[in-house]
Amino acid sequence: MTDNPPDRATDDAPAAEPPPLAGYTVAVTAARRSEELGALLDRRGARVLYAPAIRIVPLSDDTDLVSATREVLAAPVDLVVATTGVGFRGWLEAAEAWDLPVREHLRPARVLARGPKARGAIRGAGLVDAWSPASESSAEVLAHLLSGAEGPLPGRRIAVQLHGDPLPELVAGLRDAGAEVIQVPVYRWVLPEDTAPLRRLVAAIAARGVDAVTFTSAPAAASLLQVAAEEGVQAAVLGAFADAVLPVCVGPVTAAPLEAAGIATVQPERARLGALAREVVARVPERAPVLTCGDHTLQVRGHAAVLDGQLVELAPGPMAVLRALARRPGVVVSRPDLLGELSGGGDAHAVEMAVTRLRAALGAPVVETVVKRGYRLAV
Repeated sequence: MTDNPPDRATDDAPAAEPPPLAGYTVAVTAARRSEELGALLDRRGARVLYAPAIRIVPLSDDTDLVSATREVLAAPVDLVVATTGVGFRGWLEAAEAWDLPVREHLRPARVLARGPKARGAIRGAGLVDAWSPASESSAEVLAHLLSGAEGPLPGRRIAVQLHGDPLPELVAGLRDAGAEVIQVPVYRWVLPEDTAPLRRLVAAIAARGVDAVTFTSAPAAASLLQVAAEEGVQAAVLGAFADAVLPVCVGPVTAAPLEAAGIATVQPERARLGALAREVVARVPERAPVLTCGDHTLQVRGHAAVLDGQLVELAPGPMAVLRALARRPGVVVSRPDLLGELSGGGDAHAVEMAVTRLRAALGAPVVETVVKRGYRLAV
């Protein structure tokens, strides 16, 4: 036995379809270009949560960079691996400030670029880029060098410009092949000075309060996991990433710390911010199926619903009830179970009030009361 409110009135003119990310919350952990990525997501309707997971510390006055630069200058260099455009450019600029002739010293060397931005920095410095991998990955750079494409490696001096995180596989692979490798740490990553936004994000992930988290660097992914451990919610964060929160990484290098922790990630085909935003657009909505409830269609999104193609913003209580009903469409959910979904707790009356507010907001008979048992979606 069920009871339902009457059908809502419909306008003659159809409303425009909501943007693909309307009703979803997407977190941005980037330190650089965070506003650019956030704008791409915002234009697609997302509620954007900014929580920088790292900050970049330039090493222009760092003794480690000075030491590495002097080591590069100590003898001719056969090969150079430029991993990032901003890093390679920053290295040359710092060297010029110290009156160290790195640019001229590297002219006879074969300079490899890991990606197009590094290639642009090489050319901007007046040097010649000899080769760049299609995948933009350090693994392909290593495979290229080990193949002998740039000549035999034993005894050759190779300078590797690091991008804020060590590249142990690349460096070890070259050294195992007999090369002398000089690591050039142009900048490093540390936690942001204000970690409060990141700690709030970690708590939100653990509570499944966000729908997706974007990562543009491996250190950001590692920092988020580090803070989750410090906050005592690492298990909850891992669980949320497994079944509720989508981690979207710009590429496999960025995804490595998450994958190492057992978190499955998604990545665009190309490591670009635009491609990353499009991946979020493609992947997040597909996780919420469109349900048919009588004459109506319903999609339950992160903090809103789309009913018959129209976005309906919901308060936390009604949203929690709808989300619980949508997890098992058509199955009766008891009042005690629904009460457990309400963050404020309360009693059976709190559930009834949340259901009443949900029905009023939706204005369509998609939530049924099953007498003495609970509620269900009318699918």
